[in-house]
Amino acid sequence: MESETKNESGTAMDGSVSFSRVTDVVTRWTLDFMFVRLCRHFKEGKLDEFNETLSTLEAMCQGSSLKGEVHDEKMMISAFLARVMHGKQLDVQFEEDARVMPLMSAAKIWPNLEDTVADKSLFKNVTILLLVQSVAVCMEKGQISSASSALKWFENNHGFPQNLRVKLSTIVTQREIYHPFLTSFSFSRLLETVQSYLDAFLEKNPCDYLLKAATKMLQTSQNMEGLEDAETEDSCPSETANVSTEDRKREENTVCLRTKRKLLPTKMTDLWKPDSCKKPFVSVRRIPMSELSQMTSQKSVDTKKNNKKTRKAPQKWTSQLDKYLKKGVKQHGQGKWSRILMDYDFEGRTGTMLKDRWRVLMRANEVS
Repeated sequence: MESETKNESGTAMDGSVSFSRVTDVVTRWTLDFMFVRLCRHFKEGKLDEFNETLSTLEAMCQGSSLKGEVHDEKMMISAFLARVMHGKQLDVQFEEDARVMPLMSAAKIWPNLEDTVADKSLFKNVTILLLVQSVAVCMEKGQISSASSALKWFENNHGFPQNLRVKLSTIVTQREIYHPFLTSFSFSRLLETVQSYLDAFLEKNPCDYLLKAATKMLQTSQNMEGLEDAETEDSCPSETANVSTEDRKREENTVCLRTKRKLLPTKMTDLWKPDSCKKPFVSVRRIPMSELSQMTSQKSVDTKKNNKKTRKAPQKWTSQLDKYLKKGVKQHGQGKWSRILMDYDFEGRTGTMLKDRWRVLMRANEVS
């Protein structure tokens, strides 16, 4: 990538390189940065920030004409991470089939990423963890029937080792929620194993060019500010004969420094508007129930896109949502809004909305 960048950036000023090629390079760097940011939020367990970055990444991909195996792999990984991140939210759907819960959908995607996994034992471990946790999460929520349905779905749609199927079937039948086998293949272990996979992938496919460039620019800016402050301190006020000359030089140096720091013009909106892209695209984000019902009833792709752009008015809090919120605070405590969001479906609400609603309930003396 570096040699390609040097060639393009070295000749762009004289017009020998088309603007579309420059745009592709900038878009590629920006997508790489958003992908690294998504992985970071996944590692830190920040659900709201993860969903926000995922939406931005999806919008950029829909308007991008970039192609390539690595680019497609990153988009597939993003879709996989979204399903794992929402793994404990059984009401969240990523597919039109209502039976397919997030971890089940993740298990469908994971085989497509096998070529990106250098450690085959890690690939096998993630596969087993997805199968086990698809059942275990249902049992944790007290939905034994959903756990049984998940087992049947895997038998019909996924390669299921015989010994693992028998083991999980016995656990579900006996309703052993805290069975040592489920504890061994826990959800936290799944997150840690997926993170190990991401670390290895990012090491093999560096996506931090823009991140390093921004860091270097900030460091250079700080050094310039430090140098400017040092020159000011070293100046002697008693040398009245050279005051006017030194002031002019310092003023010129300051203007020069500020000019160097101004890397981009202030108005760039019209320059970087990409052309619309009409190629098919698979959504990487989750599908809310309201949007899912619209998708199944629409007759054309154009109508589907128009409905996606229409923003609905926020819905009122129901007694069931208040019940979820109270249970979540009782289990995790106040302030753990991201964790509470992972346990229940709040119909697209954010952690800030949960915090505001909790304050309303406290003022109404409905909670202590």
